[in-house]
Amino acid sequence: MQCGRELRWHCVHGLLALPASVNLRVMANLTIRKLDDALKAELRQRAAANGRSMEDEVRVILRDVCHKRHGFAASFPQPGEDPAAPGKIESSSGKDEGFPSEPAASVRITLIVGGGIAAYKAMDLIRRLKERGAEVRVVLTRAAQQFVTPLTASALSHQRCYTDLFDPQSEFDAGHIRLARDCDLIVVAPATADLMAKIAGGHADDLATAILLATNRQILLAPAMNPLMWNNAATRRNVDQLKRDGVALVGPNAGEMAERGEAGTGRMAEPIEIAAAAQAFWTPQPQRPLLGRRVLITAGPTHEPIDPVRYIANRSSGKQGYAIAAAAAAAGAEVVLISGPVDLRAPDGVTLTRVESAREMLDAVQAALPTDIAIFAAAVADWRVESEGGQKIKKGAGGPPPLQLTENPDILATISKRGENRPNLVIGFAAETENLLDNARAKLARKGCDWIVANDVSPATGVMGGDRNTVHLLMNATDAVDVESWPLMTKDEVASALVARIAQTMEVHAP
Repeated sequence: MQCGRELRWHCVHGLLALPASVNLRVMANLTIRKLDDALKAELRQRAAANGRSMEDEVRVILRDVCHKRHGFAASFPQPGEDPAAPGKIESSSGKDEGFPSEPAASVRITLIVGGGIAAYKAMDLIRRLKERGAEVRVVLTRAAQQFVTPLTASALSHQRCYTDLFDPQSEFDAGHIRLARDCDLIVVAPATADLMAKIAGGHADDLATAILLATNRQILLAPAMNPLMWNNAATRRNVDQLKRDGVALVGPNAGEMAERGEAGTGRMAEPIEIAAAAQAFWTPQPQRPLLGRRVLITAGPTHEPIDPVRYIANRSSGKQGYAIAAAAAAAGAEVVLISGPVDLRAPDGVTLTRVESAREMLDAVQAALPTDIAIFAAAVADWRVESEGGQKIKKGAGGPPPLQLTENPDILATISKRGENRPNLVIGFAAETENLLDNARAKLARKGCDWIVANDVSPATGVMGGDRNTVHLLMNATDAVDVESWPLMTKDEVASALVARIAQTMEVHAP
């Protein structure tokens, strides 16, 4: 390559112009300073590919060119140099062998590993990122080295691992600046409470924090810490500051901690989640057809108390409603999700309100208006007991106590028939066990909504609590009801298809 030949010209002429006694390290420094930015960038890439600093790479080039020019034998590895990587310059075929034979990755990531027990997961994250076509350079904090070794990180990344701000092998040309800017994204995983506090405060007392302060690239944090640390007021302030500064976060998740008996929100997101969040920064962004639209979604069951320990409920997992919320958010909508009691994490970018009873859900829905679109996927209990017991109802000699039931508010009909602040598109769900389409048509007419998503929830279908669904979309037309029958799909696929259908309709009816 032309730039490679120019680099060698600089190296050879710099070598011949200096006395033989001048140390190669000094010559390397002089040579690098005189190179233009394009050549420096190429030299950095070559040095990274060979796992050497820029200075060492120039020393290898100088030595090999000198040996070839004067007919010396092939150079022997120098002290501290990897004998398996002699740094060849050019073969007889003219091919530059100093660069990797594989095509260079199109995305470069600096991965900073913080000092937490989740550091071992960062080693799997390296593999996940490389699977997505990224080149990964790893920085281990001092604390991280208590959990994983630089050798492990280097072996997995196929790159040199960086650990020290005052490393003479890389800092002669401000190596922390290279790590901060010769990348497309900086990922911090795990991001400990201490490391996040330092980032929020602008500290730069080690290699990791110096990189994070000196970068002009996007930063993605994967927090990991004890739940009490995550919920501490100081951490919450730091998180808020980081978000205001444009730092992105993935996780933390809820679950068991490393400490015995500890559980809650604080687990680092799984490597596959972090890799997917990172990839979103370099892949073309999908179309966002619902950008600027506000969408209200209900999900899950409601619990109608009989007494303090018993309740009436439906068999709903909430998975379909949560999937719709995630799909709507991905399409650019501002999403308000009102959820009954379920064991699901709120999708990213969604505002979640949790409720228990049908009356609480109706209040939350009305408080969330106005919206452009309302999707009522929740399985709301039709009845509740008229008089809830203040204490646990005991068995008695007289047999089971009578429970007087009363009808719950009809949330779908209430919103569909509003005069003021009625959403432009109101969609209900019909979960039926028989006469699916007939019952769905009747519900569409009775409720006054615009669409009904009908599905068969008979026990044999496995829809309730399962991950797959077969639905029919019934849409009110001028003089008829149009029916679209969709094939068996995952609930995520159903959600994506429904959101796409909504976006198509909203575009047609846009003012």
